[in-house]
Amino acid sequence: MGAKQVVDPEKDFVPPDFTIKELRDCVPKHCFERDTLRSFSYVAYDMCGVAFLAFCASHIHLLPLALRAPAWVLYWVSQGIVATGLWVIAHECGHGAFSANRTVNHVTGWVLHSALLVPYYAWRHSHSQHHKNTNNLTRDEVFVPRTKSYRGLQGKPSTPAWMTDSVFDETPLYHLAMVTAQSLFGWPLYLYRNASGPKYAQGASHFSPTAVLFRAEQFGQIIISDIGLLLTIAVLTYSSWIFSPATVAFYYGVPYLMVNFWLVTITFLQHTDAAVPHYTDDSWNFVRGALCTVDRDFGWILNTCLHHIQDTHVAHHVFSQMPHYHAEEATMHLKKKLGKHYRFDDTNFLVALYHNFKHCQFIEDTGSILFFRNTSTPAK
Repeated sequence: MGAKQVVDPEKDFVPPDFTIKELRDCVPKHCFERDTLRSFSYVAYDMCGVAFLAFCASHIHLLPLALRAPAWVLYWVSQGIVATGLWVIAHECGHGAFSANRTVNHVTGWVLHSALLVPYYAWRHSHSQHHKNTNNLTRDEVFVPRTKSYRGLQGKPSTPAWMTDSVFDETPLYHLAMVTAQSLFGWPLYLYRNASGPKYAQGASHFSPTAVLFRAEQFGQIIISDIGLLLTIAVLTYSSWIFSPATVAFYYGVPYLMVNFWLVTITFLQHTDAAVPHYTDDSWNFVRGALCTVDRDFGWILNTCLHHIQDTHVAHHVFSQMPHYHAEEATMHLKKKLGKHYRFDDTNFLVALYHNFKHCQFIEDTGSILFFRNTSTPAK
């Protein structure tokens, strides 16, 4: 018997040849309309959630001792989810999807992202390049797969990532530790040294206005991003002095790590999957790249709190200026139009996170359309 072949996404794969006009025409026109007041209602919704959870946390000390630790864990997880919702709204601002008014987009995005220690303009610029070059092996900006030779794996097996490997092939504890580290610290490492970014920009910092990531005319905007971060750090430092460093860590620090977890988990799973191809310049175009993402169902509560960033991501990549509150409807129409080229996975996200981290290790050094490989031994 060979490897367990559940689904072979590479068999008879033909890259899509839709035009952006075809895809836009299949979506109702009202889905592209931006309502500033409605967008702000989601900011208010999330801010109320943040305030409510902080208020509840301020009463944890009144609980019996045995319940305090579980209560803090519940607060950290919940606050991380709600704060990620604010991050998503700021992300929409960067795309111009929050409002038709450019100033409203940038001021709102700068405030929200700065509060979450994200350099708004700096990340907006690199993220824009990601959208313009998604899954282009030479020009994409994030989660760029490394080649087999880059990882020094010549001579080892090249097992397709969709195959099931032997349970005895490698210890799961190593992969569990590594995926946990990536989820908690991958985001700040990406901002600080462009981890998982393209080769040309390895080590480039989103905090440096002279980094290779940015053009000379963007210098001032990167400085403004840094000022926003410094203001937030000043507030956190002052709060630590007034209350205590432990208080700031409990109310802000740990939820910040949870935001990191959600950001990395969401983006990793959107673009890293055995079914997702990567293209070289000769086979890539914008629509093909935009469709190289996977919509994932995290369950009603998470889908709602995260403003559907993970279950409508195909629509977001095709139409980045579309507000999230229209993306579900747009996805229904896109799904019908795209047919087999629409990717959706309802696997539990934690299972998918571990599985994809373990199996999607590298791509081959040659070829124009490449899928993930690994060095595991296929199950017998």
